[in-house]
Amino acid sequence: MRDEVVEAMAPFAGLVYGHASGHHRQARAARQALEDARDQVADLLGAAPGEVVFTSGGTEGDNLAVFGVLWAAARRDGGAGSVVVSSAVEHPAVLEACSVAAARLPGVAHVVAGVDSRGVLDLDRLDEALDEDVALVSVMLANNELGTVQPLPAVVAHVRDRAPRAAVHTDAVQAAAWLDVPASAPGVDLVTISGHKLGGPKGTGALVVREGTELDALFVGGGQERARRAGTHDVAGAVGLATALAAVAKEREEESVRVAGLRDRLADGLLEAVPAAVEVAERASVLPGHCHLCFAGVEREELVVLLDEAGVCVSGGAACASGALEPSHVLSAVGLPPAVARGSIRFSLGHTSTPEDVERALAVVPEAVARLRA
Repeated sequence: MRDEVVEAMAPFAGLVYGHASGHHRQARAARQALEDARDQVADLLGAAPGEVVFTSGGTEGDNLAVFGVLWAAARRDGGAGSVVVSSAVEHPAVLEACSVAAARLPGVAHVVAGVDSRGVLDLDRLDEALDEDVALVSVMLANNELGTVQPLPAVVAHVRDRAPRAAVHTDAVQAAAWLDVPASAPGVDLVTISGHKLGGPKGTGALVVREGTELDALFVGGGQERARRAGTHDVAGAVGLATALAAVAKEREEESVRVAGLRDRLADGLLEAVPAAVEVAERASVLPGHCHLCFAGVEREELVVLLDEAGVCVSGGAACASGALEPSHVLSAVGLPPAVARGSIRFSLGHTSTPEDVERALAVVPEAVARLRA
């Protein structure tokens, strides 16, 4: 976490411990901090304060968007079936929510729109899936494995033209640290962010629900968050999320240039030093902090362990999928051969990354790959 986030959270994890829904002075202090955080998050995401729902992170935000919209559509339409459309490279928090909804909610169907070899949504495939029955379209702002940025303005325009009853959701968890969300996803109805991708606390997040978007609650039993998310507020977490988002916004332009330079040095160095290394996505369309490479002839989990022993922490594609032996659904969707995809590694760079980190990786990774290939 960022130092300023830890400092901002400290009072609300200790002395100011009141329940934000209460009425005594401790509760009022907590409530004021919560609403100040809500105002700050809303401003940075281009929303009104009443449109911000605090959550426990990206997974809850995505699930609330999917199930909340579909339940509301079923209630509005008297139980009639609805279609939910997603891209093929969504985070499992979206894809699995859509699949479960289709399996358990009467009349609901899930349609997956394909992507090109870079991981960018095929708008023609999207158009094929859009009609009057579509209740929700979910397309992430940037992919968590490849870092590929999606054309959200075009997605919104296509949906408004061909599926006028549909709400548009974007998982901006990976993108929020690097992109101005309001500018990159204009006209989107629901936006998910998560604190841990911003240098904020894990287990915190928010879902923006634009005014007029019908959404039923996943958690009930209280009137918090305008009855959209019941439960005692994590005030310290909300303060930490807001502080992290503000820090990111303040330094985004400068840090994007700096970190992209480190990423380019890392990627170019590894592509030169490691034979048969593959860079899947075009760098121009990828987030600054993402370096995703595939090393043919290597099993990614073995490489992750070997690099960890050498002090270089990487991920075998997506952290939530680590341990899986099969290539990820993202790499399958872009058409990468399994023999290449099995050696996929994601190097993540951020506000703490230094040139020394990059040079360390450039010294360690080629040797580790060569050792495993041998």
